[in-house]
Amino acid sequence: MATYNLARFDLVSVRLAVACFQTGSLSAAARDSHLALAAASRRIKALENALGDVLFERHARGLLPTPAGRVFVKHGLTLLQTMAQLGAELGDLRYGIARHISLCASSAAISQFLPPLLARYAELHPQVRIELEEQVSEAVVTTLREGRADVAVFVEGPDTTGLATQLFRTDELVLVMPAQHRFASAKTSMDFADTLDEEWISLTAGAAMLQKQQQAALAVNRPFKLRMQVRSFDAVCHMVASGLGIAVLPKGASLPIVKAMKLGWRPLSDSWAQRRLLVATAAGERDEGIASLVAFLTFLTQPSQNAKARAHKQ
Repeated sequence: MATYNLARFDLVSVRLAVACFQTGSLSAAARDSHLALAAASRRIKALENALGDVLFERHARGLLPTPAGRVFVKHGLTLLQTMAQLGAELGDLRYGIARHISLCASSAAISQFLPPLLARYAELHPQVRIELEEQVSEAVVTTLREGRADVAVFVEGPDTTGLATQLFRTDELVLVMPAQHRFASAKTSMDFADTLDEEWISLTAGAAMLQKQQQAALAVNRPFKLRMQVRSFDAVCHMVASGLGIAVLPKGASLPIVKAMKLGWRPLSDSWAQRRLLVATAAGERDEGIASLVAFLTFLTQPSQNAKARAHKQ
């Protein structure tokens, strides 16, 4: 397996390679990078030697990227963007300010609670940029542990050892089915175990709902007939509406879709259908004096924001 001397990749050379790709001309790329043409040529050659691959083919009409060149430029762009963001954030931290807060959240948190909160926070703190990424709950916790997020919001369930957690919100899971389904004839709550003869639509692996369903089926020694997995609550409802199966979804997020599609729904009597959503940071993160991060966590968890979120939903 080939190894590459990554230490030889300086940012000027990476920026030059990206400019060569964007302009298709070494002369133009050298000019944009404030380099002499000969110096630019040497830098590209040094990159190619370090990689052991040719990045660009020289033609009379300019430079054409090779497959290796396209891969290098793709990652080079990400590297340059990351380094630019790093410089900006480090500059802010010298003044005790976190102007960029990376938030990773589960679909349940995003679809039910976060949009009005983030909009309100942007009004109150326009100088702070909240960067949001959506993942299933297991992946949210992994992202936080790996340092790729400052704050995580997810459904309780994944291991939170080493994390500082607080209650964010609560929600309720309900059973969703076609309007003519036999389960739709009543509105009373029912046991999940009584639904296990059905085929199911669910979210992708790692979703907290799917894990609860699988654990509940295992507890009664019954198979969980998972037919399809999709990435959004809306997609789940579309599959249910087509008669492909039934589903369990968060009540707050799904009822508007359920009503619009004229689907049926019923409460679940199982205790796990009542869920807690947590907000978390790495342990000690709140004590490091980053004022904007502490303020954001306080905003998310304060009781007045809970009330406003409920009013928005109504």
